[in-house]
Amino acid sequence: MARRRPPTSSDEALVRSLYEQHGAAILAYVSRITGDRALAEDVLQETLIRAWRHAETLSEQTGSIRGWMFTVARNVMTDKARARAIRPIEVAESASTGPVERDHADRVVDSMVALEALEHLSEDHRRVLVEIYFQGRSVAETAEQLGIPAGTVKSRSHNALKNLRELLVGRSAALKGAA
Repeated sequence: MARRRPPTSSDEALVRSLYEQHGAAILAYVSRITGDRALAEDVLQETLIRAWRHAETLSEQTGSIRGWMFTVARNVMTDKARARAIRPIEVAESASTGPVERDHADRVVDSMVALEALEHLSEDHRRVLVEIYFQGRSVAETAEQLGIPAGTVKSRSHNALKNLRELLVGRSAALKGAA
């Protein structure tokens, strides 16, 4: 890769001159095509940066500098349009439009707390809850899977959820007391 020579004050003067001579025309051209003033300003800035990077060839160029700058501006617009086309459309969040995907951190923490609380239950209670809530089985399917009556599944499920609630409320109170 060839090393670029350091910019000189004459390069900066050239870019300043290019802006003064052609900036308004390029800005109007890009604004008219895109209908977006902010985008037009970005394109103009990128065009001037490219002119600054190629200051040596611009000053030696035999063709039209304005034509070169319009070509660069068109290429920058094309690059920006392609970049936008491959990215999903950004939608600002507001009260009426929530985030596309909610933050899942709370669900992860809740799952970790629930799994830890499950470890404090008896084996019988834990097995019933795992079958019903994690495996998605009905009371009858859980009874068949565990080889116990459906009434026992219901009572164990009820008692297990009651015990979990007490564990979680106790934990919550302990956390609030520690704060």
